[in-house]
Amino acid sequence: GHHGDLRRLRSAYRRLRRVATLTALGYFTLFLVLSGFAPGLMGGELPGGLTTGLLLGLCQLPVTLAAIAVYERSARHRVDPLAAHLRGQSRRRRTP
Repeated sequence: GHHGDLRRLRSAYRRLRRVATLTALGYFTLFLVLSGFAPGLMGGELPGGLTTGLLLGLCQLPVTLAAIAVYERSARHRVDPLAAHLRGQSRRRRTP
């Protein structure tokens, strides 16, 4: 029981880290690849005088903030309850 719970906690935390990291780094990598290999697309004019590259660069902050928000929400709903459960089990085992 106790080892299975620890495995579930590690798995949930690992999944959480991967999703948040891949979201933020994936977007940044996409931006870099487009900057290097699609200069015509990135230099394209948008209404308001912005270029596509500038708009995608400005979107980096909201994407990163969204990744943080998803991380926090997932931690509260998945990882924190498992950790609290394990903490409670550990306390019960220590008290005679």
